[in-house]
Amino acid sequence: MQGSQLEVLNGCLSCLVQGENITLVSVAKTWGTSPRPVGSLLAVSSSGRFFGSVSGGCVEEDLIEQLAQHPVRFVQKIMYGETAEERHRFGLPCGGALELMAEPLNDIKDVKCLIDHIATRKTCLRKVSLETGQVTYLPWQQQAPELSPTHWQNVFGPTWRLMVIGAGETGRYLAEFAQGLGFEVLVSDPRPDYRSNWPLPDLPLLQGFPDDIIQDLNVDVRTAIVAVAHDPKVDDMALLTALKSDAFYVGALGSKLNNQERRTRLREHFDFSEAEVNQLHGPVGLNIGSKSPAEIALSILAEITAIKNGIQPGKALEKKEDQISQTAACDIR
Repeated sequence: MQGSQLEVLNGCLSCLVQGENITLVSVAKTWGTSPRPVGSLLAVSSSGRFFGSVSGGCVEEDLIEQLAQHPVRFVQKIMYGETAEERHRFGLPCGGALELMAEPLNDIKDVKCLIDHIATRKTCLRKVSLETGQVTYLPWQQQAPELSPTHWQNVFGPTWRLMVIGAGETGRYLAEFAQGLGFEVLVSDPRPDYRSNWPLPDLPLLQGFPDDIIQDLNVDVRTAIVAVAHDPKVDDMALLTALKSDAFYVGALGSKLNNQERRTRLREHFDFSEAEVNQLHGPVGLNIGSKSPAEIALSILAEITAIKNGIQPGKALEKKEDQISQTAACDIR
């Protein structure tokens, strides 16, 4: 499974403390279908331990074998998939190719600096000189991972986080599915009956009321908040704070009518502007015909994941339909 940046770096630190050498590999460029996005990480120690993923296939096996025996001493590029034979050998999709950056990561201070940034939910830009290997840290200002003729830059930031309001069945499946996707998951519900019936002992419910919890959470642009208690007294309490935060996604369970009424309440009784109310995703989730709590949770996470990855679900569907239409037109010709 692809590890988070924090998991990769903690693995690196553990190996460095034991005297091992580390090679950090980053996805710098992709062509065609790519199994991992630009910026993805794989760390390989001189003992053969590895953390993270850059392809999810045979590329890892080849890299681990090479880099465990011969850790890199300077920044270098590694290409996979330049020929059809290579793509077949390494299990890359048709037309797929990867350009990777490999660099020695043996400075414990460097690793600890990145871990501290991520653990305190700060985002930074890390630039590496391709000529000298010198590392520079810069404030993150919406830059993306990028390979230039002189530098490789990658963005290091906190784990994506999901705050779930409501400890019913939908909240339970949301928590389980989101953990599988690598989210840090937090769950809140002030209702005693739901608290006593919460079935996930490894994920204890937060103490307090949702608005207070969100207020104290230091919500940032890598946080999503979803209200699925299906109780206006609980859900609206959370939304009062969530819609004023920097969360990249705020959603609430309910029908179109329920959400229309909710938006009206927020405007008329809580002095929310039209722009603030329009940030609310509701009805929450993608329309996949979901009926059961597990299906509803799946639809919600699909929408959150799309937006996290920079895709507006409606536009993504339109683009896909355009591709299908173009393919059909080509077939006709």
